[in-house]
Amino acid sequence: MTFDMIFVLSVLGVAVLLFVTEWLRVDLVALSVMLILSIFGFVNHHDAIAGFSNTAIVTIASVLVLSAGLVRAGVAQILGGHILKLSGDSELRLLVIMMVTVAILSGVMNNIGVAALMLPVVMEIAHRTGRSPSKLLIPLAFASLFGGLTTLIATAPNILISSALETVGLAPFELFDFTPVGLIAMTVGIIYLVVWGRHMLPDRDLGRLTSITDTLNGQYELNERLLTLSIPGDSALADKNLAETRLGSALGFNVLAIIRGENTLLAPGPDTELRTNDKLLVGGRREQVGVLQDWKTLTLKHGWLVGEHQLQQALKFAEFKIAPDSIYIGKTFKEAGTRNSFGFNILAVIQKNKVRVSRLRNYRFNKDDLLIAIGQTDKLDLMNSSKDFAAFKYVSARKIALKYKLHRHLIGIHIPRESALVSRSIARSHLKSALGINVLGINRQNKIHFMPSPQEELEADDILIVIGEPEILKILNSLQNLKLEEQIDTDLEHLESDEVGVAEITLSPRTSVIGKTIGELYFREKFGLSVLAIWRKDRAFRTNLRDFALEAGDALMVYGMREDLARLQQEDDFLVISGLDQPIYKKEKVLTASGIELGVLFTVAMGWLPIFIAALTGAVLMVLTKCLSMDEAYEAIEWRAIMLIAGMLSLGIAMGETGVTTLLAHHVLESFAFMGPQGILAGLFLVTCLFAQIMPTAAVAVLMAPIALITAGDMGLSPYALMMVVAIGSSSSFLSPVGHPVNLLVMGIGGYRFTDYTKVGLPLVILFGLIAVFVLPIFWPLQV
Repeated sequence: MTFDMIFVLSVLGVAVLLFVTEWLRVDLVALSVMLILSIFGFVNHHDAIAGFSNTAIVTIASVLVLSAGLVRAGVAQILGGHILKLSGDSELRLLVIMMVTVAILSGVMNNIGVAALMLPVVMEIAHRTGRSPSKLLIPLAFASLFGGLTTLIATAPNILISSALETVGLAPFELFDFTPVGLIAMTVGIIYLVVWGRHMLPDRDLGRLTSITDTLNGQYELNERLLTLSIPGDSALADKNLAETRLGSALGFNVLAIIRGENTLLAPGPDTELRTNDKLLVGGRREQVGVLQDWKTLTLKHGWLVGEHQLQQALKFAEFKIAPDSIYIGKTFKEAGTRNSFGFNILAVIQKNKVRVSRLRNYRFNKDDLLIAIGQTDKLDLMNSSKDFAAFKYVSARKIALKYKLHRHLIGIHIPRESALVSRSIARSHLKSALGINVLGINRQNKIHFMPSPQEELEADDILIVIGEPEILKILNSLQNLKLEEQIDTDLEHLESDEVGVAEITLSPRTSVIGKTIGELYFREKFGLSVLAIWRKDRAFRTNLRDFALEAGDALMVYGMREDLARLQQEDDFLVISGLDQPIYKKEKVLTASGIELGVLFTVAMGWLPIFIAALTGAVLMVLTKCLSMDEAYEAIEWRAIMLIAGMLSLGIAMGETGVTTLLAHHVLESFAFMGPQGILAGLFLVTCLFAQIMPTAAVAVLMAPIALITAGDMGLSPYALMMVVAIGSSSSFLSPVGHPVNLLVMGIGGYRFTDYTKVGLPLVILFGLIAVFVLPIFWPLQV
């Protein structure tokens, strides 16, 4: 084995590891692979980027736009809705009609798009018929995979293996070459799920109906977390808005309604003012009220607390603005990473002569605002040298006090010996987020420790030097004096109205929010909606959701104004599953979009145009006929998949040029040769299918296609038969939720566990393997 082969195999191994672990985004992995191979000379520089002009890339992007045009016109929604209504009350008929519909649609549209589009329809059918969604959603996902086997344009692996044939001088697959074997696989898959597989599906009714009563009393069990808090007559919370009360940040409560005499204010916003004797219906844990007792003994001190000379010796104050072309404009402090990059704290933001010192975590940099920073001289000098900041100048502590009155906001929080916060870190005390303060230092035995780490543990008699609103003590005392009442008899249906409602959402297949917390997304601030609960795998999470990092497959229950829910429906990151009417489609474009799609299919079937020209023509016509806007066309293209495929094509070239493809073909697939040609088919299907459970299917097709071609040449077998096996194996992602985006899409909504996919999917894999070995050769003879 040569050094070049070892290097390329190492790159392949690392890429597979990163695909499986998802430590890096798959498109970033693919682009990194492309650059590494090009920089180190394993692929010609021009060949490295040739993938971007590959006909498969053009075809895939065009098909995505065609699918978006059909979706926007409502073609699939109208067809799917009418056909599903024919199912009546029969579960068998429902499963068959639903899966046939989804599979047929997936044959002419992108299967991920079909699954995302049909998901709300299937959920509505489940709710209307009283069936558990978990009985329908895996069949929905698998049916979309079945349909991907029926035509050339149904899925990216089909297009890629056809392009690979063309690359080596062979005729590519035609549009319906996949149909005979694909229809048999689809039929077998549907029969299996109807006769046997449906009995292995879990029966988990997550209570996901569209009324709030069903939601709160369902498996989310939010009814157990409903509390009523009353505001005493002398409370400092009176005339404060909800944001100022810090109920959410201090206690993690969601305020669902305010009961004010005979009236009920539903889904109050952050700016809603409280009044004396209001009763707050909140969602949260009863024991969270006890957290306030940890702060019961805290006392506040006002004034500088530190002599000006002592402060000036340790830290400096500075004023600055954001440069007009700064990379930080529009970013929050955390997103900008200014504390980590420059080592300073933002004390205040001056907006139109108004000083803002609290809730700075929500602040986004604006070029017109003046900011006050505190930090060490060398750190501030570094900031001054950056082109992202402007109008920088040092100012004295006395000027800060006189000009901006910040001394009123400088507060000391005394930690007495009996406090429960002793020995807790600053982060675990939750004081910063709860009270909206910024910790500048700790006065410990008359010695000042400036800019303490969040992991710094508090000691008895510490005085935290913080900047915040002078009224935080009153707010804190008022929170401690809230009266927790026995649950009042509230008709939960009254929490909904024509303007207010509850909806369930999930992350879309093309979401960009995975790994981000609800707080980092500023979900409440951006959408005006409260996240009541998050369902992950088989468990509902209902507290401390602000710090909850989202994962693929999560389902979120949200509550708020219906107009805000409708606005959320327009977001690419989320899919609204229940609780809202379906989006408004361009129904007047149904015939136009359908005609364009049929024209593309007919042109390709007749051989008048190659697939990439016909599909691109159809995509352009979708825009010219206003089925889509140009922006919607760009948004329809899954750029992550495009980058993934283009990057991985360079790895395929490197594997071929260094002999890795030949090596793998000889040592992996030809080890099955003792069983004859059927043994080769079985080995090729097994390897491809196993890769498809852990890697993006497009990457699997790119890697396995050259191996299949080498094996076909060495063993004297038909390359078309072996490439068709690669197509079947790539679409057999039935064993795990991570095998395909459609599996992840239904995981949270269906309440599925990892093992649910394995139990239902393993017999399917065996059946598809038998089809690949024994049925496929009938239509694609093995011998050349």
